[in-house]
Amino acid sequence: MMTNHSSAQASSAAGTISPLEIERKWMVNGWPETMTPLSVLKEESMRQGYITVEPTVRIREESVTGGATAYILCFKSKGLLTRKEIEIEISREKFLQLEDLIALPLIPKIRRTYKLPSGLSLEVNHVDEGLPTEFWYAEIEFDSEKEANTYDPSSDGLKAYLADDVTGQPGQSMGAYWIKTRCAEKH
Repeated sequence: MMTNHSSAQASSAAGTISPLEIERKWMVNGWPETMTPLSVLKEESMRQGYITVEPTVRIREESVTGGATAYILCFKSKGLLTRKEIEIEISREKFLQLEDLIALPLIPKIRRTYKLPSGLSLEVNHVDEGLPTEFWYAEIEFDSEKEANTYDPSSDGLKAYLADDVTGQPGQSMGAYWIKTRCAEKH
């Protein structure tokens, strides 16, 4: 995502500040509007690939439906609920050069962002549509770990939809999916 919705930051040993991404993740089935009346704030088509997953160095093309396309180089630290995250917009040319360097098929996904009654944003992603490995997941970003840990999906009418919380489970990241579905195929 282009903007980090979390206002949290972490100090490094050098004294500089890195933005924190604090988010929970759920495995879901389909778009939520089939279960609850939510309006779509935006829809994006994305393609993403990984230069490395430890630490995460990712490229992503983000095309807003009816809008602009951005090319993002992203760095993420280790972590499950909370990670340091730095995103830098790059040129299309640099993106294509990095895609060529990766030399593996990028992961396509469609993301819809919804505004929840609580004021939070729900991002739902449909990954690798039409492939045997196709799946759906949802994420919500928070301003603090306390807010993330105390969030109850039923407060937004999503108890049934957000029933499969995988936030604390290793192997549930898109980086892990990349290794399983792209890197394994290369060998």
